[in-house]
Amino acid sequence: MNSSELKKKYVKFFEKKNHTAIACASLIPENDPSVLFTTAGMHPLVPFLMGEPHPKGNRLTNYQKCIRTGDIDEVGDDFHLTFFEMLGNWSMGDYFKKEAITLSYEFLTKELGLPVEKLAFTCFAGDKDAPRDEESANIWKSLGVSSDKIAFLPKKDNWWGPASITGPCGPDTEMFYLVGKEKAPAKFDPKDSRWVELWNDVFMQYNKTKEGKHDPLKQRNVDTGMGVERVAMVLQGKTTVYEIETLKPIYDLIKKSADKEMAEQKEKSIRIITDHLRASTFILGDERGVVPSNVDQGYILRRFIRRSIRHMYLLKISEENITKTITATANKVVELFSKDYPELKQKQAFIIKEFERESEKFNKTIEKGMNEIKKKMKSVMIQERQKNKEEFDYKKIDEYLLEWQEKEKELELNSKWIFDLFQSVGMPPEMTLEEVQDAYNATITNKETAMKEFEKLFAEHQKKSRAGAEKRFKGGLADASEMSKKLHTATHLLNEALRQVLSKDITQKGSNITAERLRFDFNFDRKLTDDEKKKIEDLINKKIAEKLPVTKEKMPLQKALKSGAQSEFGTRYPDEVWVYSVGDFSKEICMGPHVKNTSELGHFKIKKEESSSAGIRRIKAVLN
Repeated sequence: MNSSELKKKYVKFFEKKNHTAIACASLIPENDPSVLFTTAGMHPLVPFLMGEPHPKGNRLTNYQKCIRTGDIDEVGDDFHLTFFEMLGNWSMGDYFKKEAITLSYEFLTKELGLPVEKLAFTCFAGDKDAPRDEESANIWKSLGVSSDKIAFLPKKDNWWGPASITGPCGPDTEMFYLVGKEKAPAKFDPKDSRWVELWNDVFMQYNKTKEGKHDPLKQRNVDTGMGVERVAMVLQGKTTVYEIETLKPIYDLIKKSADKEMAEQKEKSIRIITDHLRASTFILGDERGVVPSNVDQGYILRRFIRRSIRHMYLLKISEENITKTITATANKVVELFSKDYPELKQKQAFIIKEFERESEKFNKTIEKGMNEIKKKMKSVMIQERQKNKEEFDYKKIDEYLLEWQEKEKELELNSKWIFDLFQSVGMPPEMTLEEVQDAYNATITNKETAMKEFEKLFAEHQKKSRAGAEKRFKGGLADASEMSKKLHTATHLLNEALRQVLSKDITQKGSNITAERLRFDFNFDRKLTDDEKKKIEDLINKKIAEKLPVTKEKMPLQKALKSGAQSEFGTRYPDEVWVYSVGDFSKEICMGPHVKNTSELGHFKIKKEESSSAGIRRIKAVLN
C-alpha cells in the first residue's frame, strides 16, 4: 500500500465512523506564535479543543503536513524526519478513551492487517499530577492484548501538554510495531530500538492552572496522530522510511549526483539531504510560504537548505552541480506530492527561483570562508617562518604559502576562531576543518576538542537566541488568553479600516498575535503617512466606542465569499466555515476565538508600520 492509498483508507475509515474530513492546514500556523510550524494535525484545532464549536462538528479526521525540528540531530537514522505527513482523528467533547482505543486497534489490525503479535502499547505510569492510566491499559486488554505487550512509562514519554504554561493536557497511549521479519519477543521492552512508534492517542482530560494544579476538564478531548511514512514503511515491508515510494526516488536522485565512493561511505548525508530538501520544498510551496531569512520560519528554511549543501560538499558533488541537484530534487518532490498538495505545482516556479537564489548565496558564503581560512593559514605560516628564523619577503608571501601547502604538518586550531568564522560568514565548522586538512596538508591535532568547544560556544549562542525566541513567541492562541482574543478581534477591525482608509483591494497576507501585540500583513505598495495611520486608528477606536456586537454564523464557503466575507489570501478553507461579523462594519471568514463586543477591546494604537516584503506592508499594534 502506498502513502496516498494509506491516507485515503484512513480518512474513509473514520468517515464511516461518523467523522467529518477536514482540509490539510498550512505549515505556517495562523495567529499562533507558540510554534514556528504546524507540528501536528491538532495545532489548527486548538481553539476548538478549548471549547469553540467547529463548523464541521465534534468528530473530525484528516491528513496533515507537519514539520518538527526537535529531532533534527536524529535525521539520517532509519525513522526520523523533519517533514512528515500525519494522519489524525479528533473527538471534541464527544467520545473518549474506550472508543478512541477501539477505533485505533480496529484500523491497525483489521483495515491494515498488521499482526497483533508484532504490536505493543505504552500507557502513562502516573505521578503526583494524575493517576496511573489503568483505564487505557484495561481497554487494550479487553481487545485481546497481552499484559506483557503493555508498558507503563513516565510523563516524559506518555503525557501531552499543555501547549503553553497553562491549558488542556493529559495522558496518552502509544502504539508500536516491531520492524523487520524476526518474531516479536513475548514481552515488550520499550528500550528495544526495533519497536517503532506508529500512532499516539492523547486524552485531554485535565486543565493545568497557573498554580500547577490539574483540574478535570469539562470538555474532554481526544487528539490522535499517526505517521504516514512510518506506517507506509511497515506496510511495504521496509526497514527504513527512506525506502518508501515517496522518499526513495529523492534519495536515488541525490545518490546518483554524488561521487560513487562518497555515496557508499556517507549514506547518512544522502538521507539528510533527502529529508531537508523535501522539507524546504514544502515550506517554500506552502500557501503561506516563506523565503530563506535570518529569523523565524525563514531561518529554519535557510538552515535546511544550507545544511543540505554542506552535505553535498561532503558527497563531493561539484559546485556547478549543487544547484542542478537541488532544483532536480525540488521538481521530484513536486512530481511525487502535488496530487495530494496541489499548492506545490502552483508555486513550482517560485520554489525553484528561491532555491537557486539561496544556493548562490551559500556558495558565496563558502567562497568567503575559504578566503578567511587562507588569511588565517598565511598568518600561521608567517609565525612559523619567523619562529624558524627563515628569510621573509612580503612580496613572495603567496610563493611561500604554496610551498608550505605542500609540506605535511600538524596544526592546533582555536575553536573560538572556528566559531567566529561560522558567525561572521556562516562557514560550517566541519567544512573549515576539512579545508585546513585537505588544502593545507594538515593533521589537526585537537580536532575533537575543537569541535566540542565549538559546540559549547554554539550551544551558548543558541540558548541566547532561544531565550529571545521564547520571549518573542510567548502567548498566542495556543493559550487562548483574553488578550489574545481581544487582539484577534482587533485584526478584523484593522483589516476593514485599511480597506476603507487606503484601498478596497487590500487583503490580509498573514497575521501573528502574542499576548502583548498584534502583527498584521497586507498588500500595499508604499509607506503609510502619519495622517493615514491616524485615520485608521481613529476609525477603529470609533467602532470600539460604538460597542458593536461580535457575532458568528456557520455557512458554506462559497456562500460566505459571495456574501462579501473577507478571507486570507492563499488560505485553504473547509467547505463550511464560520463567518464573524463586527456589527455591520466588518465581515470575515475566521475560526475564532473572539470577544463578544468591541467594548471589551480598550484603546487601539499602531506602534509600527513597515515593509514586510515586496508589495507587502506590516503593522504592529497594541490595545491599551
